Amino acid sequence: MRNKIVHPGADNFRYEIREIVDLAHKVEKMGVPIVWENIGDPVEKGEQVPDWIKQHIIKVLSENKTYSYSPSKGLLKAREYIAYERNIEGGIQINPDDILFFNGLGDAISMIYRNLNPNSRIIGPNPAYPTHSSAESAHADAPYITYRLNPYNGWQPDLEEMEQKIKEHPEISGILIINPDNPTGFVYEVDIMKQIVNLTRKYNLFLISDEIYSNLTYGDIEYKKLAAVIEDVPAIGMRGISKEFPWPGARCGWIEFYNRDKDKDFNSYTQALINSKMLEVCSTTLPQSVIPVIMSDPRYYPYLEKRCGEYKRRAEIVYSHFSKIPELIVNMPHGAFYMAVVFKNGVLTDTQKLPIENGQVRTFFADIIAREEVLDRRFTYNLLASTGICVVPLMSGFNSTYHGFRLTLLESDESKFTGTIKKLCESIKTYIYS
Repeated sequence: MRNKIVHPGADNFRYEIREIVDLAHKVEKMGVPIVWENIGDPVEKGEQVPDWIKQHIIKVLSENKTYSYSPSKGLLKAREYIAYERNIEGGIQINPDDILFFNGLGDAISMIYRNLNPNSRIIGPNPAYPTHSSAESAHADAPYITYRLNPYNGWQPDLEEMEQKIKEHPEISGILIINPDNPTGFVYEVDIMKQIVNLTRKYNLFLISDEIYSNLTYGDIEYKKLAAVIEDVPAIGMRGISKEFPWPGARCGWIEFYNRDKDKDFNSYTQALINSKMLEVCSTTLPQSVIPVIMSDPRYYPYLEKRCGEYKRRAEIVYSHFSKIPELIVNMPHGAFYMAVVFKNGVLTDTQKLPIENGQVRTFFADIIAREEVLDRRFTYNLLASTGICVVPLMSGFNSTYHGFRLTLLESDESKFTGTIKKLCESIKTYIYS
């Protein structure tokens, strides 16, 4: 080209959660059945959207106005309902103008970093969710800055490291938490959240809380959304319906602004987000139209509670098997539908391998595995080739310093799920001792 047309940070965009799918499809065509543990789509994994939710959607579909544009900020009725629900939960009070709809939270994440000054950075967790880490790194054309979630301490965030990084990097303007966390399933205790809020206030930063799994929590840890503890600190909350209803294909998420009036620069930043959104015609009309009626239905929260109970049972199955392997670190999740398993330091080497019975698959993967230098990705390639189980490596897939992998808790057939976990455990033992 006459000029360089590629954004300097474009190479930072990676989403290995789906990239490994390309390899898995090739393996599948070679005759190996695939167990898809790479992506968190409840519907794809067999969860049935309740008929009463479908009936609400069908009713709205029969209304002619459903097929029109919505306002660029989102439907007023949806924003009024969300603001009302937020306010009765306690904490910071918001109004409909503090809510901005997007075509899924991926769209919102992209716009949040795209509108951020290139010289300003957002520090986020390690392991990181790749949509956040890639977008942030690309906007700055620099490596992602992280604070550690410690697997040796139940995935608790290292707040000392977080503060030290904030001191070392004056360009840091905000802190990101994902609560409940993806990929670990960790839920931030209220006291930890308050400490992060205090750090944000101390260094005159703003806080982002990705809460897409906020209504999918379980266990004995009290969960609070950011709005309940934010007090006077500028912040952005992020939510959506893709995991809750579940309706990932609707591409419908929103962000909530807290304390816009407390800081002039933060207010200007949020206005820039609004202005950017106003350049688009609208957000998705249909899913917004049904949010108030579905979420206010008396069957909604019991339905979510039942799902959470199922995720908890599956997490207990995983924990009971993986915790018996001394070379692994495994923690019980308390939210979302993922678990992250870590190999202890020094366990993985570049000589370990699994037997690959399918000759065509063995030939296909020979050079791929031989060239692979990232040890946990090398393991996931071996696992895929040998068993057809498709998981995502932590180090390359989640911008992490830990070798490990993420799997989901979505398989609804408990006997099939247990069989997959047993097979995975056997493969890990074979791989480690090969």
